Amino acid sequence: MHDLRRSALRLATERQPRAIRRPTGPDGAPLPIRQVFASHVFTLERMREHLPAEVVRRFQAAVEHGEELSADLADRIAQGALEWAVERGATHFAHWFQPMTGTTAEKHDAFLAFDDDRPISRFTGTQLTRSEPDASSFPSGGMRSTFEARGYTVWDPASPLFIMERTNGATLCIPSCFFSYDGHALDKKTPLLRSMDALDRQLARLWGLLGEPVPGRFHVTAGPEQEYFLVDRAWVAARPDLLLAGRALVGAPPPKGQTLEDHYFGSIPSRVLAFMHELELELYKVGVPAQTRHNEVAPSQFEIAVHYEDANLAADHNQLVMELVRKVAGRHALTALLHEKPFPGINGSGKHLNWSLADATGANLLAPGETPEQNLRFLAILAAILLGVHRHAAPLRAAIASHGNDFRLGANEAPPAILSVFLGSRLSELCEALADGRAVGGNGAAALLESGLRHLPRIRRDDTDRNRTSPFAFTGDKFEFRAVGANASISFPLTALNTAVADGLDALSARIEALDDRNPEAILGVIGELLRESRPVRFEGNNYDAAWVARAEARGLPHLRDTPAALAALGAPEVRELFQRHGVLRPAELTSRVAIKTERYLTTVEVELDVLGDLVSQAVLPAARAEIAARSEAHGALHALGIEPHEAERAELKRLIDAVAALHAGWRKLSEAGPRLAALDPAERARAVAAEVVPGIEAMRTACATVEELVADDRWPLPRLREILFQNG
Repeated sequence: MHDLRRSALRLATERQPRAIRRPTGPDGAPLPIRQVFASHVFTLERMREHLPAEVVRRFQAAVEHGEELSADLADRIAQGALEWAVERGATHFAHWFQPMTGTTAEKHDAFLAFDDDRPISRFTGTQLTRSEPDASSFPSGGMRSTFEARGYTVWDPASPLFIMERTNGATLCIPSCFFSYDGHALDKKTPLLRSMDALDRQLARLWGLLGEPVPGRFHVTAGPEQEYFLVDRAWVAARPDLLLAGRALVGAPPPKGQTLEDHYFGSIPSRVLAFMHELELELYKVGVPAQTRHNEVAPSQFEIAVHYEDANLAADHNQLVMELVRKVAGRHALTALLHEKPFPGINGSGKHLNWSLADATGANLLAPGETPEQNLRFLAILAAILLGVHRHAAPLRAAIASHGNDFRLGANEAPPAILSVFLGSRLSELCEALADGRAVGGNGAAALLESGLRHLPRIRRDDTDRNRTSPFAFTGDKFEFRAVGANASISFPLTALNTAVADGLDALSARIEALDDRNPEAILGVIGELLRESRPVRFEGNNYDAAWVARAEARGLPHLRDTPAALAALGAPEVRELFQRHGVLRPAELTSRVAIKTERYLTTVEVELDVLGDLVSQAVLPAARAEIAARSEAHGALHALGIEPHEAERAELKRLIDAVAALHAGWRKLSEAGPRLAALDPAERARAVAAEVVPGIEAMRTACATVEELVADDRWPLPRLREILFQNG
């Protein structure tokens, strides 16, 4: 075995699980999780401990009604936050925001100030509510020139302050929005908040038309499930493709992948379980309600699911999940890979985004009701959702588009790049009856699951089975947007979904307003009209079936196969008008996002190409040449003895030589395409890259896999996928 691989293997297999201790109380006993949860969050309870009750009441009212905080109120809150943060060991504060890089950003400022040259701790309302990072250093998609540097971060009071602990200190983090000097959104969170406002307005409008009192502000709730891979960091250190590109650009598929399906929900490896223990403790401290953990389908793949909460908070928390997954993994000598398709031949990673609506009391609006009025409301909202998704499939597809997700969507592990909706048999039958104007049948009695074993308790069976192949599936009281990529921020998918549904509600309300008599029967008629229009988007079958692609296109559903196609649709005039009409994105803001996502696509492929070139020239070809020389020498020795090498030996040597020739030809073709593609504008270049460069990289990976299969084990320098996936201590 090559020395590099041998060293990595020794490290990976000799590591022991890290011992994790839960926080303890004064008696030394581990604290219950309920006492750990949100211990590092400036919750309302902690505000009451550090602030007068009247200040807390005014703050709550301002957040609930979306009102601006007054200067004196901000000062009072800042003083209480300072006292609490210093007690927790914080020395700095930072506006924590989500620029269009896909990650988070923060600039730390010390609480240290001086009064007559005496050092004191100071934190003012102005420091709490705003800051000024350099906007020119973040992606703006052409909205800002390089020399125009001023930008503003503004506190989002709906997301509580929290303390992030590091090894040698703690920082008070202030969840914030990010704007340019002229007020354009430079982040992912601002459009999300605007889309939540748009939904709130449209739901309040519908409530009035249905004759129901508006109970207060309506809420969008979300609960993402995060998939990821964990591999020993020694493997990653020896694999530049995993380190720099996040996926294996070289590597023959292992003999055993996920074919036995023995990893899914299996016993969690002890080293990984130690990581999960520490990850959950870190998440609990900052108020992230992590609920579920388990092995996923592929080897070394895992999942963490988070409980429902308001969508803007869910977006903040999912960023924290991704950040802490990476950081805590490092403490355990592991590397977390969040790429959508890090390894060929096995499942990639997604992010199932559970989404629902709630009123001010917390009642779930997607839970069918027990009274005719409640069910009329449920059907109206359902019809609006279906219409919104049907009409605006393009921005929804674009919201989940990325180079990594292009490998996953439709690859027999994730929904295809066609937006369709699964409702389940009973609800689908109801929608068909309403669309056709027929009476609704059935007694609605819940079925019981018959196990055939008398000693097992009888349980209620859900109204419908789950459809794991659907990109947008109803699961009883929520929708599951299953096509989001693992490495993506959920902010833009939520923004696009909220806006599409707001538009569906707008169309529904407009038709109800046009009725002469708004009685329940007439409103049901309008609901039926919407269900007829959105009928093509409903699909109950197997979305992985190749026949579905042709059927979907016959229904007129858009099939945007890759990221460049999706981004072209995102920039269409009708999409621009949609976001502008609902006050979610200004035209310049949408144009900038198309430009940024296009540039990110191009840069990602360029990085992969550069890394692949280095691997081929520095590892694959030298190993191939050494193998060819050794085999040729062996054949020559046989010839000298009058022995003809076996036909299979000669065939293998020819395969190896042909693979080397294919690598040279493939790299020459990709290199020659570079100057020609560089002359195109970004959108055209992205389309050409998708058509020429991405397939070229995959062809070279196939040739590399052939070389790896034929090179003797002691000559192959790179850790093999069988080692990376199955040797992690």
